[in-house]
Amino acid sequence: MSAANSTAERAIDVTPGWIVVLNGAPRSGKSSVADVIQETFDGPWLNLGVDVFSQHVTPPRLRPGIGLRPGGGERPDIEKLIPALYAAFYDSVAAHSRHGLNVVVDVGHHDAYAEPLQVLPDAARRLAGLPALLVGVRCPLPVIMQRRDAGQPGREGRYRTSGPGGEIPEPVRRWQREVHQPGVYDLEIDTSAVTPAAAAALIRNRLGGPPPTAFRQLAEQLATS
Repeated sequence: MSAANSTAERAIDVTPGWIVVLNGAPRSGKSSVADVIQETFDGPWLNLGVDVFSQHVTPPRLRPGIGLRPGGGERPDIEKLIPALYAAFYDSVAAHSRHGLNVVVDVGHHDAYAEPLQVLPDAARRLAGLPALLVGVRCPLPVIMQRRDAGQPGREGRYRTSGPGGEIPEPVRRWQREVHQPGVYDLEIDTSAVTPAAAAALIRNRLGGPPPTAFRQLAEQLATS
């Protein structure tokens, strides 16, 4: 038996790991929820979020890569790579799941590029057949700004903060408008109303519920577009 055939047979015997995609604006609380999932959920949970790829994998000249904020046309050199970057990103997530590893994905999806790229429906197609839960991590804009203005150790200067008169930067408003389009989720959480631990508990309960359908719905949108 060839090594390739042996590897394929082992893969067939493995139960795919869960994929939990946390989608929300920067400072909405996704990373804190992901930390609790990794610390408290049973089994191995790997964090393959946007920070990993944008800050450690992507070369400096192409950062923030898949973390490029909504706006359209701001960085055409990055925008042309976005479909390939996200495709590789979600293929990696899918590969981990197929090897029996659970994955939590901390990301902020939007389609506000110079032209629509249909990244999220394409991601759904790449995760087809795998147990993947799509969670909308929502947070009111005033709370987002409180968190931005308070800063975070080790991330000083990374996030836009309020103007001298308390003005909310337009890029922050764009995130709030665009990140939850089209708003198809298996579960939605308001992190201004629950702690990260409580949010993780809601996700744990949902994993034990009916099979998730959000990614299937999104894949169907791509197939009919």
